[in-house]
Amino acid sequence: MDSTEASLLVVDDEPNIRELLSASLRFAGFNVSSAASGAEAVAAVARQRPDLVLLDVMLPDMDGFAVVRRLRDEQPGTPAGRGGERDRIPVIFLTAKDGVDDKISGLTAGGDDYVTKPFSLEELIARIRAILRRTGGPADAGRLVVADLELDPVGHQVVRGGLPVSLSPTEFKLLEYLMSNTGRVVSKMQILDHVWAYDFGGDLSIVESYISYLRRKVDSGANGNPKLIHTVRGIGYVLRRPPA
Repeated sequence: MDSTEASLLVVDDEPNIRELLSASLRFAGFNVSSAASGAEAVAAVARQRPDLVLLDVMLPDMDGFAVVRRLRDEQPGTPAGRGGERDRIPVIFLTAKDGVDDKISGLTAGGDDYVTKPFSLEELIARIRAILRRTGGPADAGRLVVADLELDPVGHQVVRGGLPVSLSPTEFKLLEYLMSNTGRVVSKMQILDHVWAYDFGGDLSIVESYISYLRRKVDSGANGNPKLIHTVRGIGYVLRRPPA
């Protein structure tokens, strides 16, 4: 069974931004709900207990800083069995204001990160996962699982169909990037940027070579199970779940 990503709450009063961001995060594998005001956000957090909140600073009824202060005041009375820092829902502020004073205000109010608009979706997802790792949320609780392929980033282990798969550090990092973007086509340049950080001077052929290595280890020996790594001609590569 595939693992489920963290649940996120997107709070923004602009419908287009709220819907586009929510759809993009769902496509990246998260469970996403949304709210259009501070009051809706507070009620949604109490009702749903999301793993992380993406919160616009400029809201019609109260600013995002006030929302976080209310959340922090109300969170001590949480369900039994959870406590301490793990019980504190992390918040990422989304705002067009990029002044140092604004960032200090946001972090002082109890935010965990501060992202200015316009922002890169990839960067936002990376920050979400980094915070969830730090706070012990589901996105770090463990493995990435797609069909019968499992990757454990902590133990640095990969298993396909119950059998261990031996990967080099670079192959592991490449597979982790593909699995983190399951269902999403990533270009060779994106892969080069995230896996090698341009250590190869932008030579895209290295990506093709390592995709080939990875396919031989992950797909070729998959005991007749469906191939997961696919080429999208002229664009890049995608790791897809097989049809149900």
